[in-house]
Amino acid sequence: MKIHLLSVRTRKPATTAPETVLVERYLERASRYVPCATRSFPTEHALLQFVADEAGRTTPFLILTDSRGKQLSSEELANAVGDAQDSGTQHIMVAIGPADGWSKAALHRANVLIAFGRITLPHELAQVIAAEQIYRALAIRAGHPYHSGH
Repeated sequence: MKIHLLSVRTRKPATTAPETVLVERYLERASRYVPCATRSFPTEHALLQFVADEAGRTTPFLILTDSRGKQLSSEELANAVGDAQDSGTQHIMVAIGPADGWSKAALHRANVLIAFGRITLPHELAQVIAAEQIYRALAIRAGHPYHSGH
C-alpha cells in the first residue's frame, strides 16, 4: 500500500518553507510503515486524473478534506485507513481541495469526506495537519506510543 497526500494549489510550495518541512517530516515518519508521498496539482481536474491514473489492481481510496465533511477522531481515521489497507487497497489518497471547494464530480468520486473541524484552514496548514494525521493513524495501527490515547 502507498499513501499520497495531494493538494490543489495555484502556487508550488517552497521547499524550505516551514510548512513544507513539517509535511515532509511527518510523511518521512509515516514512511516507516508504508511508502508515502506528497504532490500538488494546479487544478482539481489534474488531481482527479492522477487518482484515476494510479488505479492498478484496486481503485485508489480517496479521502477528500472539506469543512462540511465528517469529523473523525484520530482513532476513527486510523480505522478507516486500516479498513482500506486490510481490504487490499493499493493506494490511499488524502486530498486538500481547491480554494473554491470541491466540484460535484470530485465529491461523487470520494470514498470519504472528512473535516479537520468546522473551520476553514489555509492549504499550508491543512497539509501539515493531514500529514500529521496520516502518521498518527499509522502509528495507532502499529501500536506505537506516539498517540498514547490523546
